[in-house]
Amino acid sequence: MRAFLIKTSRLLRFPSLALMAFAMLCMVPSMGLGSLAPEEVLVVANANSSASVELAEYYLQKRGVPDANLLRIDTVREESISWARYEKEVQAPVREHLASRGESDPSIRCVLLMYGVPLRVNGSGATREEAQMLRELRQTRSHLQERLDQKSGQGGAQGLRRKLEQVEKALRQERRRQDKRASLDSELALVRAEDYSRSMWLQNPYCLMYGHDAELALSRDQVLMTCRLDGPTPEIVKRMIEDSIHAEEEGLDGTACFDARWEKPDKERVRGYRRYDKSLYAAAKRVRQLSGLDVVLENTPKLFQPGDCPSTALYCGWYSLGEYVDAFDWEPGAVGYHIASSECATLKGDSKVWCKRILEDGAAATLGPVDEPYVQAFPLPELFFGLLLDGRLSLAEVYALATPYWSWKMVLVGDPLYRPFAHAETAR
Repeated sequence: MRAFLIKTSRLLRFPSLALMAFAMLCMVPSMGLGSLAPEEVLVVANANSSASVELAEYYLQKRGVPDANLLRIDTVREESISWARYEKEVQAPVREHLASRGESDPSIRCVLLMYGVPLRVNGSGATREEAQMLRELRQTRSHLQERLDQKSGQGGAQGLRRKLEQVEKALRQERRRQDKRASLDSELALVRAEDYSRSMWLQNPYCLMYGHDAELALSRDQVLMTCRLDGPTPEIVKRMIEDSIHAEEEGLDGTACFDARWEKPDKERVRGYRRYDKSLYAAAKRVRQLSGLDVVLENTPKLFQPGDCPSTALYCGWYSLGEYVDAFDWEPGAVGYHIASSECATLKGDSKVWCKRILEDGAAATLGPVDEPYVQAFPLPELFFGLLLDGRLSLAEVYALATPYWSWKMVLVGDPLYRPFAHAETAR
């Protein structure tokens, strides 16, 4: 994973856990968030999948979501969908449903996508102008390469090599700028936004990492929270629902496991990989301060190994690309994520990607990218787990406040209403 960093002074950097905690307490109420209610969740199932509809109906019954909040859409059962089909088969019916409720009923705050609904939107989705730009750059590269081949062993080749390098760089930048692959969930978060750029990402106006004065392309009223209940099998999804409810009632207990790669840096401000590694230390410290969970912190390049993480309630770590390490005995209701590329590229089949295997192995919720997201697309561990431990916010709200981007690659998998530490609020 490449650390392709945001270069903006508007990004709010938290120099201490105390300041981060203060920001959480002060900013959340002003955003209109707080304990997502069942009637505020729109559940979207695929009418072409009996398992999708059955799981949706089961979720409505278990969580008390009104029957009117179930939307059946007619779409493909595969994990990938084209932009054209996404717009017609997913975006359009969700927009129509929201419009049918009228401005007098703006109650839907979260869209829950069920097992059987596609996971990602693929294809370039390039405009005519963007496609032309790529063609011209490729043609220029081909022309320069031909001229360079003709000058093999002759003088004057150095200037051509420099020009070719510049064109190659421009081509890479243009491809990246035109990257419109996204998780369906992250794209659907902007279903209320009529016109926005699909090139790369858009900064999330709810994210606590951005300051009050940040100039963002999106406003909060254009954004819906999104989440999905999905996994390798319908049985696993049903177990995730049941485990989430059980953990709310009984309290989530066990061990919090954090897997850093290096010793804690001395510098106050670090960037890229180091920033996330330092955040794992801060997350471990925060869990110790705010919960009764045991905390295990691994701070060497070695990953947790089988037997290292018994009774795992919380987990965050890195970096094993597409190769889940079965080090965990997950508690019912456990929440964990692995910081690595494409760990939610699929939730089916024989893949060893972390999101699929974490759920398959017994956890109730996880998050990850469907493609290369760049490291800063992940929620900072100290922010995500700090909000989760507070107990007042649901899983979907925690993710909305911690994830930096929409219209991008990330996916939250779990019950959006889940509050694993709801008892912490009651105890205050």
